[in-house]
Amino acid sequence: MTVLAQADVDRVGSPILNISIFAAFVAITLVVVFRASRNNKTASDYYAAGRSFTGPQNGIAIAGDYLSAASFLGIAGAIAVNGYDGFLYSIGFLVAWLVALLLVAELLRNTGKFTMGDVLAFRMRQRPVRAAAATSTLVVSFFYLLAQMAGAGALITLLLQIPNENVVGQGIVIAIVGLLMIVYVLVGGMKGTTWVQIIKATLLLIGAAVMTVWVLVIFGFNLSALLGQAVDANPTITNAAGATKELGGNLLNPGLAYGSSELATIDFISLSLALVLGTAGLPHILMRFYTVPTAKEARRSVVWAIWLIGIFYLFSLVLGYGAAALVPGGAQRISDAPGGTNSAAPLLAFELGGVILLGLISAVAFATILAVVAGLTIAASASFAHDFYANVLKKGETEPDSEVRVARITAVVIGVFAIAAGILARNQNIAFLVALAFAVAASANLPTILYSLFWRRFNTTGALWSIYGGLGSVVLLIVFSPAVSGRPGSMIPGADFDIFPLANPGLVSIPLSFLLGVIGTYVGGRHPVEEGKFAEMEVRSLTGAGSEKATSH
Repeated sequence: MTVLAQADVDRVGSPILNISIFAAFVAITLVVVFRASRNNKTASDYYAAGRSFTGPQNGIAIAGDYLSAASFLGIAGAIAVNGYDGFLYSIGFLVAWLVALLLVAELLRNTGKFTMGDVLAFRMRQRPVRAAAATSTLVVSFFYLLAQMAGAGALITLLLQIPNENVVGQGIVIAIVGLLMIVYVLVGGMKGTTWVQIIKATLLLIGAAVMTVWVLVIFGFNLSALLGQAVDANPTITNAAGATKELGGNLLNPGLAYGSSELATIDFISLSLALVLGTAGLPHILMRFYTVPTAKEARRSVVWAIWLIGIFYLFSLVLGYGAAALVPGGAQRISDAPGGTNSAAPLLAFELGGVILLGLISAVAFATILAVVAGLTIAASASFAHDFYANVLKKGETEPDSEVRVARITAVVIGVFAIAAGILARNQNIAFLVALAFAVAASANLPTILYSLFWRRFNTTGALWSIYGGLGSVVLLIVFSPAVSGRPGSMIPGADFDIFPLANPGLVSIPLSFLLGVIGTYVGGRHPVEEGKFAEMEVRSLTGAGSEKATSH
């Protein structure tokens, strides 16, 4: 009888209805993408949407890019299972936008053309720094894609009732998502991708708002009653290894996830550093600032994005605790469901509005994943084609058509790798996986960007040491961390080579990258190409003088 009851509980929604809603959304967005693609005539059209979007439009698209599966699925699940410590992801992601706004957004828009490599190449030797920028962009995008593909697998396996043990079934689901992503990028370019992100961000904010108000109505708009119900419904939780952890009032206190030991606290500090500094180094976010015509519109887009993102993360608090309070079985049920903790928001939608709301919210989550992976793929493929192919291999002697063709081929290759990696990481918490991508971005990209913009003496050697040193160290530390092996919830549960103790390596790799940039700068001598370029870059980055001409086609 107990087994039967559990089976009934674990079946959520109607697979046919869910797939029908998915198919309707995919059909609508494909029409949008095909219509947008008709104007893709130049490299500027493909990479930067012809710089045709307004600040508010781009701000909504940035929110769509930033509010990924980690924000909707991963953070809600982290709050449902870890309470206060899960909400720290929301705080970290939001505060990170202040770093992006104050330090890099407008300056990058004024200095560059399409990619981060443009900014570095402005005052340094083109070929080596562009190759390094393309490499780091590909690696950062890969880690972020890992999270989104895992989210796709988690969401659809829950809706289709595919067990966590069914690797083949989950793999097919992830492969379908990957193929759709490739179609969006190949056909629509940045313009089509941007419109998909605008549609997706609007739907996501509406869906999250509806669920948030619904939960608050149930508790009479009394947040204390909601938190109390979450505490009462979740006395304990048992993890995959069979260990029992006390929840209850701990859901409202710091330390449930990161307070069990000094090492866990240090891991939390490392995670926080990665979250706060990572956004300003994410290539697909940086690339969005090139889709507006002026620096003023770039500023407006960031203001719009901050408001929308901030409102959404307030919603995530109610969604996470609402799932813990209202889903039958609470945190234990959420943790054990197909997709693990990432199932919290869909399960809450099912409890609130049955199969219809579940189907709609799941379609929104699916749209979230598709839009973000498309944005990531176009950023990575554009960096490879524009920085490495056009400016390193062809030394700037290439036609825009051939550059765009290489970008499309690269998008296919990236999609294939993302599918394989997503299958490997399919049951990881998505917010945790995104935090790893933030650590890679903050280690490989941010120090070099800041030094290039603000340090007169910084040179090509310093840039190469910072990018390759930060990138190599963070990837190496992740491979030998508990994120990959040594724990029941690791990507490779049966293996045990976690010689580095921290799950997120940001505390080590980010300072190391800053340090290597300084050492490399003093080791390497000045090059004639670099002399006198900082003053010109400083004027352009701060005033925008000359940037419109430099970025036009």
